[in-house]
Amino acid sequence: MTVRMMTVALLIAVLAPASAFSQGYDAAPDPDRNKSTEQLSGELSEIADVTKQVLVPMRDGVGLSTDIYLPKNRRGKVPIIWWKTPYNYNPLGATQMRFALKALRRGYAFAIQNERGKYYSEGKWEILGFPQTDGVDALDWFSEQDWSTGKVGTVGCSSPAEWQLALATQNHPALAAIVPMAPGAGIGKVGDYWEQGNWYRGGAEQMFYPPWLYGSLQTTLRPEIPKELSREDRARLADWYDLDPDAPEVNWDKAIKHLPLKDMLNAVDAPNATMDAFASRGPGDAGWREGGLFYDDSNIHAPALWIFSWFDVSIAPNLALFNHARKNTEDREAGRNQYAAVGPNLHCRFYRDKVGEVGDRTFDNAALDYFDLVFDFFDRYVKGERNGFERKTPAVQYYEMGADEWRSDQSWPPRGASEVTFYLDSNKAANSVFGDGVLMREMPVDGGSLMDSFTYDPMNPVPSLGGGICCIGNAVEGGVFDQRPNEARNDVLVYTSEPLEEGMHVAGPVKLTLNVSSDAPDTDFMVKLVDVFPDGTAYNLDETAQRTRWREGYEKAPVMMEEGGVYEVTIQPMVTANYFAPGHRIRLEVTSSNFPRFSRNLNTAEPVPDQADPRIARNSVHHSTAHPSRLTLTVAPR
Repeated sequence: MTVRMMTVALLIAVLAPASAFSQGYDAAPDPDRNKSTEQLSGELSEIADVTKQVLVPMRDGVGLSTDIYLPKNRRGKVPIIWWKTPYNYNPLGATQMRFALKALRRGYAFAIQNERGKYYSEGKWEILGFPQTDGVDALDWFSEQDWSTGKVGTVGCSSPAEWQLALATQNHPALAAIVPMAPGAGIGKVGDYWEQGNWYRGGAEQMFYPPWLYGSLQTTLRPEIPKELSREDRARLADWYDLDPDAPEVNWDKAIKHLPLKDMLNAVDAPNATMDAFASRGPGDAGWREGGLFYDDSNIHAPALWIFSWFDVSIAPNLALFNHARKNTEDREAGRNQYAAVGPNLHCRFYRDKVGEVGDRTFDNAALDYFDLVFDFFDRYVKGERNGFERKTPAVQYYEMGADEWRSDQSWPPRGASEVTFYLDSNKAANSVFGDGVLMREMPVDGGSLMDSFTYDPMNPVPSLGGGICCIGNAVEGGVFDQRPNEARNDVLVYTSEPLEEGMHVAGPVKLTLNVSSDAPDTDFMVKLVDVFPDGTAYNLDETAQRTRWREGYEKAPVMMEEGGVYEVTIQPMVTANYFAPGHRIRLEVTSSNFPRFSRNLNTAEPVPDQADPRIARNSVHHSTAHPSRLTLTVAPR
């Protein structure tokens, strides 16, 4: 079937097309956007009664440092917007100030709190801050205050979002709604994704962790405030000393190459406790469940507004989590009140200027009035106002790249979407963009090349070029970049469709099954989905990884490969929403490294964090009739 015939067939088969975005959250100028921090702080002082350095008590006697902003014009009790963070909030950042101002103007209290063991909070820090205990205890305290209605909404981005997931499993009566923005590292497992807090993707370590831990989160050594100090004196100290550590600068472009991986923080003279613990656990290790991660055998018991980005560390797991919260939770009322918005930006860039500038590509109409969206959501579910939120807000709002439009639908993927499969093939060899690798609709017929092979040298890895990157220092710049420099390498297999005669709206999971072999006992396969423009520019859309030792499952013992064997490997799905316009081509890159986005597998049977002695591997992707490799796209109707 030709591409034109295939596209016509898809259009005929539509059930209910996704609509262009046309409801009330089109971007509007935020009156607070261009104000200085001094102006924002001054306005906060005018409208808020502020109590700083309240130690909210936990069940074990530890106090969590909390600043509380109450509206001066309040009449009676008020609900609370709660931002909990491991990061410094002395003084408040500009985005936090804007949230506080908008909360107060709408009649909420705003509370910002440090996790235990951070800054002026007492106790010993652990990633995510014990949401099942500390989170519950804080909700108890908030709901008992004489100025509180007993209803709380949570908000925050990245780490201030991630603890909300496990808290929402506790079914606390005070937790009325949550707004987790970019909460990837809060996921333990959801669906196909065994993230374990973003430590893994497809069983391969995600390398943003060492630089992230080196920063303010790894301050296990810190000055502590005497317990007997009064709240007033603690507040004075907080005004005078922010306790924000100033770690020595590290050139992560160089430091991230250290081997073995488990000793990377030691090599830059940093505490290594968290790195040691994480590096010792496989993706199915029971030790991951001892912390505050969310697992999909639990339920989300609160209405949620999920805010995600197409170029973030964990967009595919995030959307799987949204679907789990909608469809699989036992709390049907909560399940009916789940909403998601996905923009074309980098990690937590929702509220910044130039939101659509992502690397070398600029997306038009990329902004969304997130503040109004968030506070209309809170008004409905925290205050209980009948403001028509359910009527005017679709379950899913997503930006379709290429079309440069916001779309809306009542499900993800959009209703009426269908799967279209392409098969990998080549006549001679798919090595590099100069090879003859193709994506074709028909099953390959044996003849010509039955597989494509390349040499993977861990000491000369394919460099990361954009993508869903966060928190990795100067090692990688995230976003969209022309991939042709990498595609010129002989260790990158390149499979490309014919130019499309009709446009194709891809919106949903991107699935890939590879039949592979190697002369090494273990190796990785790294893949990337690319939109090739008519001029040849090749822009990345999403990437993922799969370590072959985990191909039979993450809860099982690792299974090594044998030379001569061919193994079918299901890659953890990617996801995107992209319009491949007429004349564009769909491209898949396959290789064995994407460094430092992911760790390097040194091709031995040792656990990768222990590996120090590399070996070179000869890896192959098969595409014969007996061993077909295929790419399946989710195509939305229009």
